Amino acid sequence: MMNLYRFNTNLMRIFVYLTLAVLLIITIVPIWILIVNATRSTVEIQQGLSIFPSVHLADNYRILLGKGLNLWRGFANSLFISLSSTVIAVYFSMLTAYGIVVYDFKGKKLFYNFIIVLVMIPMQLSIIGFYQYMSKLGLTDNYASLILPTIASAGAVFFGKQYLDSIVIHDLIDASRIDGASELGIFHRIMLPIAAPGAFTMGIFAFVAAWNNFFNAFILISSIEKYTLPMLVQTLRGDVYRTEYGAIYLGLAITIVPIIIIYALFSRYIVSGIAMGSVKE
Repeated sequence: MMNLYRFNTNLMRIFVYLTLAVLLIITIVPIWILIVNATRSTVEIQQGLSIFPSVHLADNYRILLGKGLNLWRGFANSLFISLSSTVIAVYFSMLTAYGIVVYDFKGKKLFYNFIIVLVMIPMQLSIIGFYQYMSKLGLTDNYASLILPTIASAGAVFFGKQYLDSIVIHDLIDASRIDGASELGIFHRIMLPIAAPGAFTMGIFAFVAAWNNFFNAFILISSIEKYTLPMLVQTLRGDVYRTEYGAIYLGLAITIVPIIIIYALFSRYIVSGIAMGSVKE
């Protein structure tokens, strides 16, 4: 009986490992092919797929920059918007979630249910009204129209609330109040350090969302010198680069480099943050 149990356990373990290996391959292969094609010439790409890098990376880079595409300006624009949006989204979302978890006030449940409804509404449904609102404020063709709305990130508030539910110790907050700590002082000096894994996890998601945000930027930004990197990559589909496949792949590869770096540096916080947020006392 024990041998049969061990056999079933080992069989299940092998099945899980094989499934994970297949999922890893499905995830990694498209990214690897993108990076490989960034090093190949147009002729080589037209000849078919390859899993080995070529020697035309420098040539593709010269082609990319030689036709007026200010790639690094777009990179700097995207980095500024993403970092600013991430800091604002994480701070104000955690602050809002903290208020919902810690304080009791009239209409609290209704307010939280309203946030959940906002999570389920796509941004595309409200883009016309949002554009008109930004236009009346004079924020079109301005980075503020992409950064400031992240203060009211319903998805981040929802995640923060679920996370804080599992880690908030009300007795610790009461003790801090008795010691004379202010409400903001409690949040900054006690809750934020405790909630660091969840804040980092939220920050990674916010950074990736802001970095890949093409739709809103395309609607609100009109000056080419203010284009983000995804917007500049979109211009690669024009006639100037139509036959330069290697340069196009290189431009696409550059857009995913920051996301890979951010994930490599902070991936452990994703696991610990989600795991902690899924457990309630």
